[in-house]
Amino acid sequence: MADNELWESIMHTVGLKEAAGRLAELIDEAASGEDVVITRDDGTTFKIVPVTLVSPSPKFGSAKGRVILTEDFDEPLDDFQAYTP
Repeated sequence: MADNELWESIMHTVGLKEAAGRLAELIDEAASGEDVVITRDDGTTFKIVPVTLVSPSPKFGSAKGRVILTEDFDEPLDDFQAYTP
């Protein structure tokens, strides 16, 4: 089996005109994990994939400039004078 034949057996490929009439069905197939590819007459292909809404993970350095530490950050607080030796 050629690589192209193997790839086509794994994914579901339909033409654009066929996809227009079966869009809801194709979306259901993609939602269940099947690869669905739509091909235009000019050979351009498009893949239907479900988009999962996940909160993005914070990236290192993304809060740069948002947190400001003053010069006296490490100094004891006045409210705690009674508790310090």
